[in-house]
Amino acid sequence: MIYFQFLDIRAYVIAYLIISFFGLCIGSFLNVCIYRLPRGESLVKRASHCTTCGSRIHFYDMVPVFSWLFLKGKCRKCGEPISGRYPLVESLNWILYLLVLTFIDVQFYPAQAVLTALFFSVLVVIAFIDYDTMEIHVSQLVLILIIAAASQILSYFMDFGITLSQRIIGALCISIPFFIIGEISAVYIKKKTGERYRGIELGDTFLMLCSGLVIGTKCIIVSAFAGIFIAAVIGLINKARGKDSKFAFGPYLAAGLVIGTLWGNQISDWYLSLFSYSQF
Repeated sequence: MIYFQFLDIRAYVIAYLIISFFGLCIGSFLNVCIYRLPRGESLVKRASHCTTCGSRIHFYDMVPVFSWLFLKGKCRKCGEPISGRYPLVESLNWILYLLVLTFIDVQFYPAQAVLTALFFSVLVVIAFIDYDTMEIHVSQLVLILIIAAASQILSYFMDFGITLSQRIIGALCISIPFFIIGEISAVYIKKKTGERYRGIELGDTFLMLCSGLVIGTKCIIVSAFAGIFIAAVIGLINKARGKDSKFAFGPYLAAGLVIGTLWGNQISDWYLSLFSYSQF
């Protein structure tokens, strides 16, 4: 969090404008990742293009959010609709970066803020790809591991508030139960339906393992419960609408990880304090 007493209001506004710029621009790149990675396409070899007519998109039509609004959600050349997901992803990444700026003390922990923002960007890619394909790709999990390694290395020079033991416990305390539940559910589902698939897929398990190395024990536990709660609510809504009960878990775990990363320690401390008060 940026403390007002230490900043001139102009510096405060400039900070938010800079973060907004990076949040939107990186969000635009995330759209490229979300579209191309599942298709095995290069992220750099081919310029941005219309997915319908294949025409190259010029730089003046790639201003995040605003170009989509100016073009009224249509390709300039062929006039075919451009998915509203593009400005959605850009806006989501922008909002996440603003949350990082607001709730992490950037003045004293700039490295932590940058790594958290990058972590959130990877989660956005994971959430949307998993929603589309029901798969979490190894490349994104590797990026989270790199962020965890960078965070641990930097923690030797500055206080991140997470020890190595907390990272290791955080990696295991949710991923091991997820793995066990996945194995048991796979046997049960096969007996009931004849199909073998896990109630919690391995990709979700590895997502929590890698993320636990980034955010530690308390935050990963809060993240897991938040993600499960959100998924349960969505599942009940889908069931009431008669939709397929099987859906991607990754997007809801990603949402839980955002909650856990930003507020996990506070939520955990508040919950534990309830037990201390109940003793009196």
